[in-house]
Amino acid sequence: MNLQIFDEQEDLSIDPTSILPVVESVLHLEDLHTDELAIYFVSEPAICSLHERYFQDPSSTDCISFPMDGRDEVKPHTLGEIFISPKAAIEFTKSSNHPPYREVTLYVVHGLLHLLGYDDIEEEDEKKMRKAEKMHMDALLANNLIIRKKSP
Repeated sequence: MNLQIFDEQEDLSIDPTSILPVVESVLHLEDLHTDELAIYFVSEPAICSLHERYFQDPSSTDCISFPMDGRDEVKPHTLGEIFISPKAAIEFTKSSNHPPYREVTLYVVHGLLHLLGYDDIEEEDEKKMRKAEKMHMDALLANNLIIRKKSP
């Protein structure tokens, strides 16, 4: 798989080599193969700009996904793009019991699930999304597959 990673922010140091195992685990459990996926780690102003442009909401958000081929059997298969705000993870974890790297990992999982067709607008869909997030995070934590800080 061609996983393209773009780190365009300075809020959280991210080890790019820790991302592929997370993605592979989620895709394996969802029984999906893809040829290409792009993940962007962006600044808060950048995520706000995307949020406003595509969702008419200028507020900050944690993750935005743009699906391409979904679960279709298209060859070559391009799953889509995920934009993640590490700053949102930092802010959220100030009031939670886990580190921002675990939260960023959850955002990757969440973004992937959106690309796979999960949704969280309606209550019933949100329950399915949360259940899938928990399953994936439990598997990732059990295998110590959390996005890590970049080594100096």
